[in-house]
Amino acid sequence: MKIAYDAKRFFHNTSGLGNYSRDLVRILAEFYPQNQYILLNKNKSELGRDILDLPNVSFVKTSDGTMSRQFKMGKDAQNVGADIFHGLSGELPLKWNKKPIKKVVTIHDLIFVRFPQYYTWFDRKIHFWKFRKAANTADRIIAISQQTKEDIIHFLKIKENKIDVVYQGCHAGFKEKPTDEFLEQVKEKFDLPDRFVLNVGTIEERKNLLNVVKALKDSGIPLVVVGSRKKKKYVKKIESEIRKNGVEVYFLQDVSMEELASVYRLADIFIYPSFFEGFGIPVIEALFSETVVITSNTSCLPEAGGPDSVYVNPDNVDDIKAKILFLWDNESERKRRVEKGLQFAQKFNDDVIAKDLMKVYEGL
Repeated sequence: MKIAYDAKRFFHNTSGLGNYSRDLVRILAEFYPQNQYILLNKNKSELGRDILDLPNVSFVKTSDGTMSRQFKMGKDAQNVGADIFHGLSGELPLKWNKKPIKKVVTIHDLIFVRFPQYYTWFDRKIHFWKFRKAANTADRIIAISQQTKEDIIHFLKIKENKIDVVYQGCHAGFKEKPTDEFLEQVKEKFDLPDRFVLNVGTIEERKNLLNVVKALKDSGIPLVVVGSRKKKKYVKKIESEIRKNGVEVYFLQDVSMEELASVYRLADIFIYPSFFEGFGIPVIEALFSETVVITSNTSCLPEAGGPDSVYVNPDNVDDIKAKILFLWDNESERKRRVEKGLQFAQKFNDDVIAKDLMKVYEGL
């Protein structure tokens, strides 16, 4: 088969949709080398260069012009003889020619519908129109969780039998044990405490870092945070809470993927009390890093965390605090849950995900 991808996120997003795009192409090229994988975009970047070096992965420059991604990319895929076009971020081209091609779209979440207060009116309207149009155009829809599948059925009014759930994996670096020397280097570089609770994710209201800071009041437990500061007003609220309650917080910047994997392993507890996620990759990263997880009992997070993570009501600061203290003071319980969590995480291994993806393609 010859499969073409909308590679805008592949080349230009450093996290989130970019990681999903790069991981998907990488694992398919590795486990199904007999196929050709074509990356369509106006230009390349340093991101994903190692994947583009693979013999069965190639780059095709798309046609120039205004809105070429919407009006020309689909035809470009048809003109290079692609059997399948896969939109990796909830969108598909609007124009096609008469050459046969099957269309697949991945929808990650519909958070803009569930939490409209986090988006402008214009963004909500544009997102909803694009996602519904892509869902109706596609021959198959990939949802990254059961929760997202249910949202597609409910909000976009798509029939269940058109949707396949294919989970995401995570970067291979989280599955490899770093050396003790590298762990020590990372600890010294970022001046990390001997023990700490870790939070990873964009600093915005939906991710709920504020309630973690509140929960750590008077606990004496340090918190390490890795994530871009997306909402300045929300960041100021958190900084005010830190000053008021005297919580020890370390904000890390410019952390490489290899360093982040080590920070996970150095942490005693990983906490991710998000109000809503499409999937929750940081939870998977923590499980593979053999760090016990506390996350929310909402949306898809129990799908990602499995039966041996610890779950909290994200609105309840007392609940968050109690669960942190329970694990912080109980090493044997942390170890037990880590072992079980690592076993559960094997369902998110590359070979499993590649097989599920290829099953969707072959079904077309």
